[in-house]
Amino acid sequence: MSQATPSGQPQPQGRPKIVMDARFTRMDHHDGISRYGASLMAAVAPYADVTMLIHDERQLALLPDLPWVKINSPLSPMELFVARHVNKLGAELVFCPMQTMGSWGRKYPLVLTLHDLIYYEHPAPPGFLPAPVRVLWRLYHKAYWPQRVLLNRADTVATISQTTLGLMRRHRLTKRPIRIVGNAPQGSRTPRDASVAPEKSLAYMGSFMPYKNVETLIRGMATLPDFTLNLLSRITPERRAELEVLVPAGASVVFHNGVTDAEYDELLLRTTALVTLSKAEGYGLPLVEAMALGTPVVVADTEIFREVGGTAAQYVPADSPEAFAAAVRALESPADWAARSTASVSQAATFSWDDSARELLAIARELRG
Repeated sequence: MSQATPSGQPQPQGRPKIVMDARFTRMDHHDGISRYGASLMAAVAPYADVTMLIHDERQLALLPDLPWVKINSPLSPMELFVARHVNKLGAELVFCPMQTMGSWGRKYPLVLTLHDLIYYEHPAPPGFLPAPVRVLWRLYHKAYWPQRVLLNRADTVATISQTTLGLMRRHRLTKRPIRIVGNAPQGSRTPRDASVAPEKSLAYMGSFMPYKNVETLIRGMATLPDFTLNLLSRITPERRAELEVLVPAGASVVFHNGVTDAEYDELLLRTTALVTLSKAEGYGLPLVEAMALGTPVVVADTEIFREVGGTAAQYVPADSPEAFAAAVRALESPADWAARSTASVSQAATFSWDDSARELLAIARELRG
């Protein structure tokens, strides 16, 4: 076990000591879980003494400048005994942005997180996981009782939306208290000028797993030949080939295969709308990122998108390319686009990392007694 603290950083006294599991941080770019964890750590740091757990020093490039301790990977068999290392840190609270952290022999209050229940309905595991883990993943999601076993090891369970909280209660996934420690847009973001007409382009940010339903977006471009659909995320050559054959004649669809945060914001500041027809989400961070910049969103009519998008978003049936195209056409009206842009900024402001940090601190106080 190795550890370090940022040079020259004062160590305040009298504040809660919180250990936050950063081992799910990606090495080169954030995914949803990675960004959630890193953002929450940065938000909690002004109020508590935060120590991060990592398993590879390359993760530090995507994490805030905070004290850290290097331990085993969360995918290692040694995870069963991780509490032996964490006990030594004297934490008043340990927070994990997932539900899989080992807990045998722990001597500290523990908060585990469940983001969504997507993989019970769509069981295909993320491709970056090792093959043995993918097999276990599928087996794990064939019944709810393994989830209950994991979550009941915590003192408190966190989730990121009212939608997921409702599903957890419906399926009786835990006996522990459930609290919302929500997601939010990155940092302070300056909205675009709603009086400036957008370019005729659309942006999609998200994976290309089947439930994301990118196929319907592409089919909808058949009647939007004057718009360009920008597919921003990284994609495998095999998946790209599957989607390219669906591009309608005369349609403009661009596969970017990954963009930087700066490139992403720059595109959002000029595009007509962020679009997604995903059929399942735990939250929908791209919606809030776009709305915070004043970019309208056209999304599938699902419970979670209704929660996140409020009255600012346009909702369409997930499997209707025609309804998707019609919603985009509605944004060609300058007055309608400007109204959606203004409403989007107001809706995004209802989500705050500072609120999430304060909720986690409240949990820490309660568990300390």
